[in-house]
Amino acid sequence: MGTELLKDPDVTEIMVNGPEEVYIDRRGHLERRPDIRFRDETHLRGVINTIVAPLGRRIDESSPMVDARLPDGSRVNAVLPPLALNGPVLTIRRFREIPFTVDDIVSFGTMTREMADFLHACVRSKLNMLISGGTGSGKTTTLNVLSSFIPETERIVTIEDAAELRLQQPHIVRMETRPPNEEGEGEITIRQLVRNSLRMRPDRIIVGEVRGAEALDMLQAMNTGHEGSLSTIHANSPEDAFSRLETMVMWAGVQLPSSAIREQLVGALNIVLQQSRLIDGSRRVTNISEIQGVFDGHIAVEDIFIYRQEGVSPEGRVIGHFEYTGYEPKCLERFKSYGVTLPPETFQLGSKP
Repeated sequence: MGTELLKDPDVTEIMVNGPEEVYIDRRGHLERRPDIRFRDETHLRGVINTIVAPLGRRIDESSPMVDARLPDGSRVNAVLPPLALNGPVLTIRRFREIPFTVDDIVSFGTMTREMADFLHACVRSKLNMLISGGTGSGKTTTLNVLSSFIPETERIVTIEDAAELRLQQPHIVRMETRPPNEEGEGEITIRQLVRNSLRMRPDRIIVGEVRGAEALDMLQAMNTGHEGSLSTIHANSPEDAFSRLETMVMWAGVQLPSSAIREQLVGALNIVLQQSRLIDGSRRVTNISEIQGVFDGHIAVEDIFIYRQEGVSPEGRVIGHFEYTGYEPKCLERFKSYGVTLPPETFQLGSKP
Protein backbone atom coordinates (compact mmCIF):
# COMPACT_ATOMS: atom_id res chain seq x y z
CA MET A 1 0.00 0.00 0.00
CA GLY A 2 1.27 3.47 -0.88
CA THR A 3 2.89 4.94 2.22
CA GLU A 4 2.00 8.42 0.98
CA LEU A 5 -1.67 7.64 1.67
CA LEU A 6 -0.87 6.90 5.30
CA LYS A 7 0.90 10.25 5.61
CA ASP A 8 -1.55 12.43 3.66
CA PRO A 9 -3.62 14.38 6.23
CA ASP A 10 -6.42 14.88 3.69
CA VAL A 11 -7.02 11.12 3.30
CA THR A 12 -9.53 9.95 5.90
CA GLU A 13 -10.35 6.49 4.55
CA ILE A 14 -8.47 3.84 2.57
CA MET A 15 -10.56 1.08 0.99
CA VAL A 16 -9.05 -2.00 -0.66
CA ASN A 17 -11.57 -4.15 -2.54
CA GLY A 18 -9.23 -6.91 -3.62
CA PRO A 19 -5.68 -6.80 -5.03
CA GLU A 20 -6.38 -4.39 -7.91
CA GLU A 21 -9.02 -2.07 -6.51
CA VAL A 22 -7.96 0.71 -4.12
CA TYR A 23 -10.12 3.71 -3.25
CA ILE A 24 -9.53 6.63 -0.91
CA ASP A 25 -11.73 9.25 0.69
CA ARG A 26 -10.01 12.61 0.33
CA ARG A 27 -11.78 15.62 1.83
CA GLY A 28 -15.12 13.89 1.48
CA HIS A 29 -14.61 12.78 -2.13
CA LEU A 30 -14.16 9.18 -3.24
CA GLU A 31 -11.19 8.58 -5.56
CA ARG A 32 -9.97 5.41 -7.24
CA ARG A 33 -6.20 4.89 -7.20
CA PRO A 34 -5.29 2.60 -10.14
CA ASP A 35 -1.61 3.33 -9.48
CA ILE A 36 -1.78 1.40 -6.19
CA ARG A 37 -2.28 -2.35 -6.35
CA PHE A 38 -1.16 -5.62 -4.80
CA ARG A 39 0.55 -8.46 -6.66
CA ASP A 40 -2.17 -10.98 -5.84
CA GLU A 41 -4.48 -12.13 -3.03
CA THR A 42 -1.59 -13.73 -1.16
CA HIS A 43 0.27 -10.42 -1.11
CA LEU A 44 -2.82 -8.58 0.17
CA ARG A 45 -3.42 -11.21 2.87
CA GLY A 46 0.17 -10.79 3.97
CA VAL A 47 -0.28 -7.03 4.31
CA ILE A 48 -3.47 -7.56 6.34
CA ASN A 49 -1.69 -10.00 8.66
CA THR A 50 1.21 -7.58 9.06
CA ILE A 51 -1.27 -4.94 10.22
CA VAL A 52 -3.41 -7.02 12.61
CA ALA A 53 -0.85 -9.44 14.10
CA PRO A 54 0.88 -6.80 16.31
CA LEU A 55 -2.57 -5.94 17.68
CA GLY A 56 -2.95 -9.45 19.06
CA ARG A 57 -5.69 -10.25 16.55
CA ARG A 58 -5.97 -13.19 14.18
CA ILE A 59 -7.56 -13.41 10.76
CA ASP A 60 -7.77 -16.65 8.77
CA GLU A 61 -10.34 -19.05 7.31
CA SER A 62 -11.69 -19.97 10.74
CA SER A 63 -11.93 -16.31 11.79
CA PRO A 64 -12.31 -14.40 8.51
CA MET A 65 -13.24 -10.97 9.91
CA VAL A 66 -11.37 -8.58 12.17
CA ASP A 67 -12.08 -5.09 13.47
CA ALA A 68 -9.39 -3.39 15.52
CA ARG A 69 -7.75 -0.12 16.52
CA LEU A 70 -4.24 0.77 15.41
CA PRO A 71 -1.79 2.40 17.86
CA ASP A 72 -2.38 5.83 16.26
CA GLY A 73 -6.14 5.53 16.85
CA SER A 74 -7.03 4.60 13.27
CA ARG A 75 -9.52 1.78 12.80
CA VAL A 76 -8.86 -1.22 10.60
CA ASN A 77 -11.42 -3.70 9.30
CA ALA A 78 -10.58 -6.74 7.17
CA VAL A 79 -12.64 -9.53 5.62
CA LEU A 80 -11.31 -12.64 3.87
CA PRO A 81 -12.85 -15.00 1.31
CA PRO A 82 -15.21 -16.81 1.17
CA LEU A 83 -17.07 -14.01 2.95
CA ALA A 84 -15.48 -11.45 0.61
CA LEU A 85 -16.27 -12.67 -2.89
CA ASN A 86 -13.73 -10.56 -4.81
CA GLY A 87 -10.72 -11.26 -2.64
CA PRO A 88 -9.53 -9.89 0.73
CA VAL A 89 -11.05 -6.54 1.71
CA LEU A 90 -9.24 -3.99 3.86
CA THR A 91 -10.65 -0.71 5.18
CA ILE A 92 -8.61 1.76 7.23
CA ARG A 93 -10.29 4.77 8.79
CA ARG A 94 -7.60 7.25 9.68
CA PHE A 95 -7.65 9.90 12.40
CA ARG A 96 -5.83 13.15 12.74
CA GLU A 97 -3.07 13.34 15.32
CA ILE A 98 -4.43 16.76 16.30
CA PRO A 99 -8.24 16.68 16.66
CA PHE A 100 -10.41 19.24 14.95
CA THR A 101 -11.44 22.21 17.08
CA VAL A 102 -14.64 24.21 17.10
CA ASP A 103 -12.86 26.86 15.02
CA ASP A 104 -12.05 24.18 12.44
CA ILE A 105 -15.61 22.95 11.99
CA VAL A 106 -16.91 26.51 11.82
CA SER A 107 -14.35 27.30 9.11
CA PHE A 108 -15.36 24.11 7.25
CA GLY A 109 -18.96 25.32 7.22
CA THR A 110 -20.23 22.42 9.33
CA MET A 111 -22.03 24.97 11.52
CA THR A 112 -21.99 28.71 12.19
CA ARG A 113 -20.28 30.45 15.08
CA GLU A 114 -23.71 31.20 16.56
CA MET A 115 -24.64 27.52 16.49
CA ALA A 116 -21.31 26.63 18.10
CA ASP A 117 -21.87 29.22 20.84
CA PHE A 118 -25.30 27.77 21.55
CA LEU A 119 -23.94 24.21 21.73
CA HIS A 120 -21.12 25.38 24.01
CA ALA A 121 -23.75 26.81 26.34
CA CYS A 122 -25.71 23.53 26.22
CA VAL A 123 -22.66 21.51 27.25
CA ARG A 124 -21.66 23.94 30.01
CA SER A 125 -25.25 23.81 31.32
CA LYS A 126 -25.13 19.99 31.43
CA LEU A 127 -27.90 19.30 28.95
CA ASN A 128 -28.14 15.74 27.65
CA MET A 129 -27.45 15.75 23.92
CA LEU A 130 -27.72 13.27 21.05
CA ILE A 131 -25.96 13.62 17.69
CA SER A 132 -27.80 11.83 14.90
CA GLY A 133 -26.45 11.21 11.41
CA GLY A 134 -25.58 8.76 8.68
CA THR A 135 -22.28 7.05 7.92
CA GLY A 136 -19.48 9.52 7.29
CA SER A 137 -21.56 12.54 8.30
CA GLY A 138 -19.02 13.66 10.91
CA LYS A 139 -20.85 12.61 14.08
CA THR A 140 -17.71 11.57 15.93
CA THR A 141 -15.88 14.78 15.00
CA THR A 142 -18.79 16.86 16.30
CA LEU A 143 -19.00 14.72 19.45
CA ASN A 144 -15.30 15.30 20.05
CA VAL A 145 -15.73 19.07 19.64
CA LEU A 146 -18.74 19.19 21.98
CA SER A 147 -16.84 17.09 24.52
CA SER A 148 -14.01 19.63 24.44
CA PHE A 149 -16.43 22.16 25.99
CA ILE A 150 -16.64 20.13 29.23
CA PRO A 151 -14.81 21.91 32.08
CA GLU A 152 -11.43 20.47 33.08
CA THR A 153 -12.63 20.11 36.68
CA GLU A 154 -15.08 17.33 35.78
CA ARG A 155 -14.53 13.56 35.69
CA ILE A 156 -15.37 12.24 32.23
CA VAL A 157 -15.98 8.59 31.37
CA THR A 158 -15.92 7.70 27.66
CA ILE A 159 -17.27 4.39 26.35
CA GLU A 160 -16.64 3.29 22.78
CA ASP A 161 -16.65 0.23 20.54
CA ALA A 162 -13.36 1.39 19.07
CA ALA A 163 -11.71 4.35 20.79
CA GLU A 164 -11.94 7.39 18.50
CA LEU A 165 -12.49 10.34 20.83
CA ARG A 166 -9.48 12.57 21.47
CA LEU A 167 -10.43 14.56 24.55
CA GLN A 168 -7.77 16.82 26.04
CA GLN A 169 -9.10 17.29 29.59
CA PRO A 170 -6.93 15.90 32.42
CA HIS A 171 -9.55 13.80 34.27
CA ILE A 172 -10.70 11.22 31.72
CA VAL A 173 -11.42 7.51 32.04
CA ARG A 174 -11.45 5.88 28.58
CA MET A 175 -13.10 2.49 28.15
CA GLU A 176 -13.37 0.31 25.07
CA THR A 177 -15.34 -2.85 24.35
CA ARG A 178 -13.64 -6.21 23.94
CA PRO A 179 -14.64 -8.82 21.34
CA PRO A 180 -14.93 -12.49 22.29
CA ASN A 181 -11.78 -14.60 22.12
CA GLU A 182 -11.24 -17.56 19.79
CA GLU A 183 -13.43 -19.73 22.04
CA GLY A 184 -16.25 -17.17 21.86
CA GLU A 185 -15.76 -16.06 25.46
CA GLY A 186 -14.67 -12.93 27.29
CA GLU A 187 -16.71 -10.36 25.36
CA ILE A 188 -17.27 -7.02 27.11
CA THR A 189 -20.11 -4.97 25.60
CA ILE A 190 -20.98 -1.29 25.63
CA ARG A 191 -23.94 -2.12 27.86
CA GLN A 192 -21.66 -3.69 30.47
CA LEU A 193 -19.35 -0.68 30.36
CA VAL A 194 -22.25 1.79 30.69
CA ARG A 195 -23.52 -0.07 33.74
CA ASN A 196 -20.05 -0.16 35.27
CA SER A 197 -19.47 3.55 34.58
CA LEU A 198 -22.30 4.43 36.97
CA ARG A 199 -20.16 3.08 39.82
CA MET A 200 -17.18 5.23 38.84
CA ARG A 201 -18.49 8.59 40.09
CA PRO A 202 -18.70 10.18 36.63
CA ASP A 203 -19.57 13.83 36.14
CA ARG A 204 -20.16 13.09 32.45
CA ILE A 205 -20.75 9.88 30.53
CA ILE A 206 -19.97 9.93 26.81
CA VAL A 207 -21.05 6.94 24.72
CA GLY A 208 -19.35 7.02 21.32
CA GLU A 209 -22.33 5.47 19.55
CA VAL A 210 -25.45 3.88 20.97
CA ARG A 211 -26.51 0.94 18.83
CA GLY A 212 -28.07 -1.72 21.05
CA ALA A 213 -29.57 -2.60 24.42
CA GLU A 214 -27.23 -0.15 26.17
CA ALA A 215 -29.74 2.53 25.11
CA LEU A 216 -31.87 1.59 28.13
CA ASP A 217 -29.00 1.98 30.60
CA MET A 218 -27.88 5.24 29.02
CA LEU A 219 -31.38 6.73 29.21
CA GLN A 220 -31.81 5.56 32.79
CA ALA A 221 -28.49 7.18 33.70
CA MET A 222 -29.60 10.45 32.10
CA ASN A 223 -32.91 10.25 33.99
CA THR A 224 -31.28 9.63 37.37
CA GLY A 225 -28.95 12.57 37.77
CA HIS A 226 -26.13 11.92 35.30
CA GLU A 227 -26.62 15.17 33.46
CA GLY A 228 -24.57 16.48 30.58
CA SER A 229 -24.23 13.11 28.88
CA LEU A 230 -23.43 12.93 25.16
CA SER A 231 -23.79 10.24 22.52
CA THR A 232 -24.31 9.62 18.80
CA ILE A 233 -26.72 7.42 16.88
CA HIS A 234 -26.88 6.26 13.28
CA ALA A 235 -30.13 7.78 11.98
CA ASN A 236 -31.32 9.99 9.14
CA SER A 237 -33.56 12.37 11.11
CA PRO A 238 -34.46 13.15 14.73
CA GLU A 239 -37.67 11.16 14.29
CA ASP A 240 -35.70 8.21 12.96
CA ALA A 241 -33.29 8.53 15.91
CA PHE A 242 -36.15 8.36 18.43
CA SER A 243 -37.66 5.36 16.65
CA ARG A 244 -34.31 3.55 16.69
CA LEU A 245 -33.75 4.34 20.37
CA GLU A 246 -37.19 2.97 21.17
CA THR A 247 -36.34 -0.27 19.35
CA MET A 248 -32.97 -0.50 21.12
CA VAL A 249 -34.63 -0.17 24.53
CA MET A 250 -36.90 -3.08 23.60
CA TRP A 251 -33.80 -5.15 22.76
CA ALA A 252 -32.86 -4.86 26.43
CA GLY A 253 -35.70 -7.27 27.19
CA VAL A 254 -37.74 -4.94 29.39
CA GLN A 255 -41.51 -5.19 29.22
CA LEU A 256 -42.34 -1.53 28.73
CA PRO A 257 -45.09 -0.13 26.50
CA SER A 258 -43.96 2.21 23.72
CA SER A 259 -45.61 5.15 25.47
CA ALA A 260 -43.48 4.59 28.59
CA ILE A 261 -40.30 4.32 26.52
CA ARG A 262 -41.10 7.62 24.77
CA GLU A 263 -41.64 9.30 28.13
CA GLN A 264 -38.21 8.01 29.19
CA LEU A 265 -36.71 9.45 26.02
CA VAL A 266 -38.13 12.94 26.49
CA GLY A 267 -37.22 12.88 30.18
CA ALA A 268 -33.63 11.97 29.37
CA LEU A 269 -32.76 14.01 26.28
CA ASN A 270 -32.78 17.79 25.88
CA ILE A 271 -31.11 18.59 22.55
CA VAL A 272 -30.73 16.58 19.34
CA LEU A 273 -28.40 17.50 16.46
CA GLN A 274 -28.91 16.11 12.97
CA GLN A 275 -25.78 15.94 10.85
CA SER A 276 -25.54 15.05 7.15
CA ARG A 277 -22.95 14.45 4.50
CA LEU A 278 -24.05 16.33 1.38
CA ILE A 279 -23.60 15.23 -2.22
CA ASP A 280 -20.40 17.30 -2.60
CA GLY A 281 -18.82 15.53 0.39
CA SER A 282 -19.24 18.44 2.80
CA ARG A 283 -20.69 17.91 6.27
CA ARG A 284 -23.43 20.08 7.74
CA VAL A 285 -25.34 20.18 11.01
CA THR A 286 -28.75 20.43 9.35
CA ASN A 287 -30.83 20.74 12.53
CA ILE A 288 -30.32 21.69 16.15
CA SER A 289 -33.59 20.93 17.92
CA GLU A 290 -35.01 21.01 21.43
CA ILE A 291 -37.16 18.12 22.59
CA GLN A 292 -40.60 19.27 23.72
CA GLY A 293 -42.41 16.17 24.94
CA VAL A 294 -44.82 13.49 23.78
CA PHE A 295 -47.90 14.70 21.90
CA ASP A 296 -50.44 12.38 20.30
CA GLY A 297 -48.06 9.48 20.80
CA HIS A 298 -45.15 11.15 19.01
CA ILE A 299 -42.03 12.87 20.33
CA ALA A 300 -42.18 16.53 19.33
CA VAL A 301 -39.15 18.72 18.69
CA GLU A 302 -38.72 22.39 17.84
CA ASP A 303 -35.93 23.38 15.47
CA ILE A 304 -33.67 26.16 16.75
CA PHE A 305 -31.20 26.27 13.88
CA ILE A 306 -31.57 24.67 10.45
CA TYR A 307 -29.61 24.36 7.22
CA ARG A 308 -31.51 25.00 3.99
CA GLN A 309 -30.07 23.62 0.77
CA GLU A 310 -30.88 25.83 -2.20
CA GLY A 311 -29.19 24.01 -5.05
CA VAL A 312 -25.91 22.86 -6.55
CA SER A 313 -23.37 25.04 -8.37
CA PRO A 314 -22.10 24.12 -11.87
CA GLU A 315 -18.93 22.86 -10.14
CA GLY A 316 -20.99 20.45 -8.04
CA ARG A 317 -20.77 22.42 -4.79
CA VAL A 318 -23.87 22.46 -2.61
CA ILE A 319 -25.36 25.94 -2.15
CA GLY A 320 -27.30 26.65 1.02
CA HIS A 321 -27.46 28.64 4.24
CA PHE A 322 -27.97 28.28 7.98
CA GLU A 323 -30.71 30.17 9.75
CA TYR A 324 -32.16 30.70 13.21
CA THR A 325 -35.82 29.68 13.12
CA GLY A 326 -37.12 32.27 15.59
CA TYR A 327 -37.97 29.67 18.25
CA GLU A 328 -36.76 30.68 21.72
CA PRO A 329 -35.53 27.50 23.41
CA LYS A 330 -36.73 26.66 26.91
CA CYS A 331 -33.18 25.80 27.94
CA LEU A 332 -32.26 29.51 28.06
CA GLU A 333 -33.58 29.55 31.63
CA ARG A 334 -31.23 26.71 32.49
CA PHE A 335 -28.33 28.66 31.01
CA LYS A 336 -29.03 31.44 33.51
CA SER A 337 -28.97 29.03 36.46
CA TYR A 338 -25.50 27.89 35.35
CA GLY A 339 -24.27 31.43 34.80
CA VAL A 340 -23.90 30.84 31.07
CA THR A 341 -24.45 33.80 28.77
CA LEU A 342 -24.63 33.93 24.99
CA PRO A 343 -23.56 36.70 22.61
CA PRO A 344 -26.56 38.89 21.63
CA GLU A 345 -26.18 37.94 17.96
CA THR A 346 -26.74 34.21 18.65
CA PHE A 347 -30.47 34.40 18.02
CA GLN A 348 -30.64 36.99 15.28
CA LEU A 349 -33.09 36.17 12.52
CA GLY A 350 -31.62 35.84 9.06
CA SER A 351 -29.43 33.47 7.12
CA LYS A 352 -25.75 32.68 7.35
CA PRO A 353 -23.80 31.09 4.48
